[in-house]
Amino acid sequence: MKDKLTLVKVGGKIVEEPATLQQLLDDFSKIEGFKVLVHGGGRSATKLAAGLGIESRMVNGRRITDAETLKVVTMVYGGLVNKNIVAGLQAIGINALGLTGADMNLIRSEKRPVAEVDYGYVGDVKEVNAGLLASLIGQGIVPVLAPLTHDKQGNMLNTNADTIAGEAAKALAQYFDVTLMFCFEKKGVLRDEKDDDSVIPQIDRELFKQYVNEGVIQGGMIPKLENSFQAIDAGVKEVIITMASDIHTGGGTRVC
Repeated sequence: MKDKLTLVKVGGKIVEEPATLQQLLDDFSKIEGFKVLVHGGGRSATKLAAGLGIESRMVNGRRITDAETLKVVTMVYGGLVNKNIVAGLQAIGINALGLTGADMNLIRSEKRPVAEVDYGYVGDVKEVNAGLLASLIGQGIVPVLAPLTHDKQGNMLNTNADTIAGEAAKALAQYFDVTLMFCFEKKGVLRDEKDDDSVIPQIDRELFKQYVNEGVIQGGMIPKLENSFQAIDAGVKEVIITMASDIHTGGGTRVC
């Protein structure tokens, strides 16, 4: 019987402010069993880039990562944001280890090919060293993964945090019963975006198709749910979409 593992992905907005970060760490500490945290950090990267005179360009919510922007996101994601989280976890007795994909060759990516948009130094994940990650987790270490990978040719690559979380969860499913949690600012997937209490408690593929056709589910929630179904197909036991403050309460939308 596999041990339970909870992999939590949180956006940069939560981990970049001291008060919300502390609340997240307190809630995260209440999750029982093995766990992994994946984080973003986009607002901090944009702020630092502006201070350095580097323009931040976004297309469809994705950051265009040129050579100078890559330096900024590497500093912010792999340094400032990641180490603040690790230090906060150590302060409450959780032995955390901050990692990018380059550390111990944990996550290898390939630079995204140029199609309609040239995203620059952005990585598409090709390989996760799940055995190594599982070994760390088995020693009681809590990995904190920054949204950075490498191409094994000496180049860092900016990589979407949702993708990091999904690929890590899929890879770890051979070792653990994995619950993947995507955290954002709402209580779950909503029937009515204006009503924060209209959470859809459970969603399967048929309901998903129906809600997309009806316009109930739209925008960025569509790829988030598509990623969730792919994770289930790859052996992840459960995917939950919820607020960061509910990661230990059982709230949110369960994808089945």
